[in-house]
Amino acid sequence: MRTALVTGASRGIGAAIAAQLKADGCRVLTPSRAEMDLTSSDSIGKYLSTLNADVDILVNNAGINQVAKLDDIELANIINTLQVNLLAAFQITQWIAKGMKKRSYGRIVNISSVWSVVARSGRASYAMSKTAINGMTRSMAVELASYNILVNAVAPGYVLTDLTRQNNSPEEMEKIAQTIPARRFAAPEEIANLVSFLCAEKNTYLTGQTIVLDGGYSCL
Repeated sequence: MRTALVTGASRGIGAAIAAQLKADGCRVLTPSRAEMDLTSSDSIGKYLSTLNADVDILVNNAGINQVAKLDDIELANIINTLQVNLLAAFQITQWIAKGMKKRSYGRIVNISSVWSVVARSGRASYAMSKTAINGMTRSMAVELASYNILVNAVAPGYVLTDLTRQNNSPEEMEKIAQTIPARRFAAPEEIANLVSFLCAEKNTYLTGQTIVLDGGYSCL
């Protein structure tokens, strides 16, 4: 049985990914914020150092999106976003990859965003963090490929999650849906299905890619 670690699995995309990996037969670890606070490198290090499991699959899903226009962005906003969305993912991956290298097996998926490919007002700090995730994914894929560790990123577009509802009014969501070629938001389970493939034994060669899953939104 493979063991998977999924961050940010309490709701939304993370919860769907954790559920799908369990359905795939994995043992799934979903640390809570009390167990591993991603805003604190010390908390992350403490959790990882006491982790009593060989992790075969890592999904860096946790993220925050603090919407603010350019004139209103505070440095603390950027620092906090980069810590949770980027630096925490790097720290966790750096630690977990050591064990994967010893066992010559690993699947790592970083959840990026369509805002790493296209732009929207008010998303500067979020887009910065997710664009960096794409670069991190490519670099790690190159370093780890010879150890049979595949590293990819999934960049969802608009997904029906609490975070999406938090940042958009119902009226805005209806207007947004009409701008998507598929004419709807994705369900979290649709993102989870792609992650499931990337983490599966049948993925033997795909690595270093950022796959945009957005119903065609970024093609416009």
